Amino acid sequence: MRGMETQRQQRVSRLIQKDIGEILQQSGREWFPGEMITVTKVYVTADLSIAKVYLSIFGKDASEVIRKVEMKGGEIRKHLGFRVKNQLRQVPELRFFVDDSLDYIDNIDKLLNQ
Repeated sequence: MRGMETQRQQRVSRLIQKDIGEILQQSGREWFPGEMITVTKVYVTADLSIAKVYLSIFGKDASEVIRKVEMKGGEIRKHLGFRVKNQLRQVPELRFFVDDSLDYIDNIDKLLNQ
């Protein structure tokens, strides 16, 4: 998937990943107490209108945390808008997904610790 993206898409993806990561670090403790949420990757559509944000969630029920993040999506997007206003004409619509590529590591840990 990465190879198909333009330089601009990759640059915008990295920008959004960094900024949402910082937003979650700053406001996440208040919004999602006890959750550890990391932005693992971001893919933006070719027209830059939609950003798919992949989150790694440690600890609790990931689908429950994603639901909470989606409820704060508007606020996250507003914060993002303040940060990227000089770099982007429009703030992409944010869609959140669980990055479960780390799940198998947890499973291996569990197996080793049995």
